[in-house]
Amino acid sequence: KYRQSAMTKNGKSYENVILQDKTGVIDAKIWDPNSQGIADYDEKDFVEVVGDVITYNNNLQLNIKQLRIASEDEYNPGDYMPTSEKSVDGMYEELLGYIRKISNPHLRQAVEYYFVKDEAFIKSFKGHSAAKTVHHGFAGGLLEHTLSVTKMCEYFVNAYDILNADLLYASAVCHDIGKTKIPEEILNAPRKLTPEEFEVMKRHPLYSFELLGEDINEDVRYAVRWHHEKLDGSGYPDGLKGNSISYFARITSISDIYDAMLSARSYKKEKVPFDVLQWFVTAGYKGLDQNLLNIFIKNMVKVYRHQQVIMSDGREGCVEYIPLNDMDHPIVSVGEEARQVDEDWYCVHMA
Repeated sequence: KYRQSAMTKNGKSYENVILQDKTGVIDAKIWDPNSQGIADYDEKDFVEVVGDVITYNNNLQLNIKQLRIASEDEYNPGDYMPTSEKSVDGMYEELLGYIRKISNPHLRQAVEYYFVKDEAFIKSFKGHSAAKTVHHGFAGGLLEHTLSVTKMCEYFVNAYDILNADLLYASAVCHDIGKTKIPEEILNAPRKLTPEEFEVMKRHPLYSFELLGEDINEDVRYAVRWHHEKLDGSGYPDGLKGNSISYFARITSISDIYDAMLSARSYKKEKVPFDVLQWFVTAGYKGLDQNLLNIFIKNMVKVYRHQQVIMSDGREGCVEYIPLNDMDHPIVSVGEEARQVDEDWYCVHMA
């Protein structure tokens, strides 16, 4: 997936490599790239490797001793590429459906420029992850995340008649397009990002802002630019505070954080919605618009009532009630039995 030549402190050349298959990615090193056992290879090649797995800085690392290029009849590409479990084409068509809901023709055409007409962008957007160390770290992850955020924003459209739905849909659809400009070795790093790498990742709202250009509505451009800003000034890229941040950016921010928190990361398992909703109340509310957050939480509580869940004992249950003051302990029924979840009996994931 990634290859970079480097040099040790002693002046000896070696190669940094990231290997990928359907289970994920792993950092690797080729300490003797000129060895006869190391074939000439390029990024995106399918290879067979022999080496030793070690632990370095609490992360697995593969020291490659032998590497050869696999012939095309030896592999099926789909068996090795981590991809969204959902249909990429199906998700994309659903996203286009939201774009078609934009009634303002000029705004709709501005969004369609990328998502309908720009084939290079479409290919990149469909294939990109949202960011392995942050969330949705798989091919199609950026699309899946964008669609989820757009659906979350639809809840606000339904709750607030005075909201301009066109502007909010456009903001949600475009909020992360700048991630197509982030280097893949950072997006797909199999570990927590270094401070320097995270600074690069934090540029994606600026890239989204720049990609949209000056022809699109300013409310959309700045919602995209400011969706990581916080009311207390702790956000990025501009460190804005309070009323300087538009409502469209605030709504997109809540939706973006919620969906990202649900997703698995390279170093954390996925969370169930009830834990994320409770996190919003106890810690995640900082810097967010409290009124908008309350509306969002109450709506999500309604969404998840009567949803099916898989419990820690393997049985499938139904969410009967979610206490607003204790949302990570919903009441779940299994058959004739209904009880509140606890540390011994809990929701593993949504069915």
